Amino acid sequence: MLFDYIRYRFKSKNEHGVHSPFVYDLLTTVIYNNTEYYAYKEVEELRLDLSRKNTVLKCVDLGAGSYLGKTNSRTIKQLLHYSVKPPKYSKLMFRLVDRFQPKELLELGTSLGITSAYLSKASPSSHLFTIEGCNEIASVARENFEKLNLQNITQVEGVFDTCLPEVLNKMKQLDFVFFDGNHRKQATLNYFNACLPKAHDSSVFVFDDIYWSTEMKEAWSEIKTNPKVSVTIDLFFMGLVFFRKDQTKEHFVLKF
Repeated sequence: MLFDYIRYRFKSKNEHGVHSPFVYDLLTTVIYNNTEYYAYKEVEELRLDLSRKNTVLKCVDLGAGSYLGKTNSRTIKQLLHYSVKPPKYSKLMFRLVDRFQPKELLELGTSLGITSAYLSKASPSSHLFTIEGCNEIASVARENFEKLNLQNITQVEGVFDTCLPEVLNKMKQLDFVFFDGNHRKQATLNYFNACLPKAHDSSVFVFDDIYWSTEMKEAWSEIKTNPKVSVTIDLFFMGLVFFRKDQTKEHFVLKF
């Protein structure tokens, strides 16, 4: 991953190297936006509170493992550090939702609910379905949603392969999807392909950890070549996918 990151830094561009009006505007007004939005303080205070908790949770790992190895016992503090997106990326998720104002959102991998909270607060009139495979982690996330008084979240517990089709059947379309669960190639592609029929011209798909492993890099490469995908943005720790029919198919590697 270190080698990949060094190569990414050499390849990546800032706004001066971007000639697409859509991507330039997104980069300057959303990705590089340093505004301290109203929701940041409340969610980050919750993150700070979780960082002090040594409560041990029994975790069922249904994905490609974690930086913590094969142990299935992890403290909330450890989960926060290794499994939850840091503030920089969580806040980006908020800004993306704030910009595009999706009505129907889906998150694969609730974890402790920090990213869910940002998605929820960015568009209170929207509806977020979030799926988590580990019951004990889902329970903590539920408590966090209650603390933040988030009313627009439907939490689903269970294996993605089983729950995702059921959730998709309840959704008319997919305006925004965050893929942050099983970091295996085939699983990622399966979830992507399952969601694809409900994507539309304004949909935004966000993939976490696109350089996590060789499998994730291969999955990201295949997603970029999908005929329905028009624009992708590689931010190294996160990949953005757009389906805008009026856009020339382009792939951007941008500094973040």
